[in-house]
Amino acid sequence: MSGVELTNVVKKYGQTQVIHGVDLKIEDGEFCVFVGPSGCGKSTLLRMVAGLEETTGGQIDIGARDVTHMDPAERGIAMVFQTYALYPHMTVEENMGFGLKMNGVPKDEIKRKVGEASEILKLDEYLTRKPKALSGGQRQRVAIGRAIVRGPEVFLFDEPLSNLDAELRVDMRVEIARLHSEIGATMIYVTHDQVEAMTLADKIVVLRAGHIEQVGAPMDLFRDPDNKFVAGFIGSPSMNFLNGVVDGGKVRVPALDGEVIETTVSLPAEGTQVLVGLRPQHLTVSEAESGIKVDLAEQLGGVSYEYLTASTGERIIVESKEEEVLPKGSTVKVAYQPEKVLFFDAKTEQRIR
Repeated sequence: MSGVELTNVVKKYGQTQVIHGVDLKIEDGEFCVFVGPSGCGKSTLLRMVAGLEETTGGQIDIGARDVTHMDPAERGIAMVFQTYALYPHMTVEENMGFGLKMNGVPKDEIKRKVGEASEILKLDEYLTRKPKALSGGQRQRVAIGRAIVRGPEVFLFDEPLSNLDAELRVDMRVEIARLHSEIGATMIYVTHDQVEAMTLADKIVVLRAGHIEQVGAPMDLFRDPDNKFVAGFIGSPSMNFLNGVVDGGKVRVPALDGEVIETTVSLPAEGTQVLVGLRPQHLTVSEAESGIKVDLAEQLGGVSYEYLTASTGERIIVESKEEEVLPKGSTVKVAYQPEKVLFFDAKTEQRIR
């Protein structure tokens, strides 16, 4: 197994540049997740590591080897796609071993490797079945098994759970996390789902428009984002952003009935507009005779969400563990945890620290 290093990696399609000088180091055995909105370049970057997209500039190393211009088969990688790409006329066992068979691997070795992968993925009872007799989750496990038998240095996953329903996605997240724990391989995983990123990753790479916005452990990005984009993308529900203004060395927030927030960060000049970041789970509401209006309350059992509209027209989401919530049409006062409030420059959207 090996780590992966990208040095000033660039991708262009004609005159259009979609990956802009990416530098990234993924350690041996690390589970790294590329996350970002559609079109941010995460799948393109993964396909460049795989060799399925030509690298316009820069260098890609897997282990101690420069693989920038190597064919995919020479890179020591195995890839799992969104679509299962299984042969419908072959059994599970035949699908998993087909790549080895095509490479001339002896039958007894194929059987051994397929057996080992099958045991890891709990597929033993399905080995004689064909894909049409399997559920979506089972088919995806077969696709992962096909990758395991190759014994790659690096596993690459391109949105492998996108075609599964919500319950299966949770099950497969657990399966993939367990797989990584058992085999300890370097894995790079692409998703637009920040919940998958938070639950699976050792390291998250947040991408936007072909640039890396921030790299770090999941909770580091959650607690200490560098900019508004990362703060809003990591965390569910998304962070609330309210307009504020620097007033007497503090920040006044009109949406919170003019509440003035004290802070120790280095605020810009008096009267400067800033953005105030408040996570839904760091807010509480209490009934008030006048104030912010409750538009909708969602009770989901273990958690509730209240959707509010301030007098400024700004929307606020509050997360609560309480079973009882204030009904639609109520007016409330919003309280916050001062130590959890984040501030961002209104123009650059960079964090004010």
